[in-house]
Amino acid sequence: MRLRVQPITRDEHLAFVAARPSVSHMQIPAWGDVKPDWRAESLGWFDERGEVVGVGLVLLRPLPKLQRYLAYLPEGPVVDWSAPDLVERWLDPMLAHLRARGAFSVKMGPPVVVRRWSADAVKAAVADPDARRLGDAEPTSVEPGAPAVAERLRGAGWRQAEAGGEDGFAAGQPRYVFQVPFAGRSLEEIQGGLNQQWRRNIKKSEKAGVKVVRGGPEDLPTFHALYVETAERDRFVPRPLPYFQRMWTALNAEHPDRMRLYLAHHDGEVLAAATMLTVGEHVWYSYGASTARRREVQPNNAMQWRMMCDAHELGAAVYDLRGITDTLEESNHLLGLLRFKAGTGGEAVEYLGEWDFPLNRLLHRAFVLYLSYRDRGVMGSHS
Repeated sequence: MRLRVQPITRDEHLAFVAARPSVSHMQIPAWGDVKPDWRAESLGWFDERGEVVGVGLVLLRPLPKLQRYLAYLPEGPVVDWSAPDLVERWLDPMLAHLRARGAFSVKMGPPVVVRRWSADAVKAAVADPDARRLGDAEPTSVEPGAPAVAERLRGAGWRQAEAGGEDGFAAGQPRYVFQVPFAGRSLEEIQGGLNQQWRRNIKKSEKAGVKVVRGGPEDLPTFHALYVETAERDRFVPRPLPYFQRMWTALNAEHPDRMRLYLAHHDGEVLAAATMLTVGEHVWYSYGASTARRREVQPNNAMQWRMMCDAHELGAAVYDLRGITDTLEESNHLLGLLRFKAGTGGEAVEYLGEWDFPLNRLLHRAFVLYLSYRDRGVMGSHS
């Protein structure tokens, strides 16, 4: 039997999220406040008894001069993805609601894991001269239910969105991420999982006198200056300072510890800074920034280790370092980032990726064309 989909209040949405171990930070009501170019709506899925059994944050982007929208559910919705009647019971009512709302196309990111590679498997893949992409390397584990979900989506007319640029980074959310499992592990075990280089660098930063502290909203301009320098170095377009200020205000208004800022100090100068997000048992390293100066004191390792310690103290089951490239080409400038994240001893995780359902094919094609012109040469944001 089809579920009923209708708008719900922020409080209803938050209550559902709070009752689960975690959902993506992009599926909480406050995320809509971070995106002023989009109109946000909380959706609820109601069963026969009138109880909320699923939620979704949908972001509606208007087409210029038309009352038609692209509907986007980043890393969502929060529904039963394993249900055999996923399409008929869960997704079709959502499409019907969004069509009536004026959507010409729907994009979503099922939070469904496909494969995982251990840090050792990633290291072996990087060292293998024949491996071009992470997806070509032998995974450590495969999630048995994922192919069935993909099959159901394809059969219903959903299309897998293009992976974006050659680096595996899309204009939407990353398909490949790096996560460190914390559940059931002591801090000593997590530290033991770090590779030798990481442990050495943490010791080196301590010896050099690097101090990692938590910052407040007044420190966001300091973070942003480093972030702009990082963007120049790593060839991506930075977000403006007001974006992070809005993020801080919106997320921490919803929950006082939703967003944190960390700063690595050395000899009176901030050398690295990062934002950290928490929803339930899932902690994300969200945005990172550093200067090229005094790299020998290893501020990034020091900062990440402090964040990991704090995440563990918060009771995190997962410490998520977010997007990684899936290309293993030595010439790729993002390979260093993959190596850095793999040093944590975690695992590379492949999700099902983002999927589109064009409700109006003509408008959908026109919008895709518009986005490709607008975003040409720009590496997508990962938050």
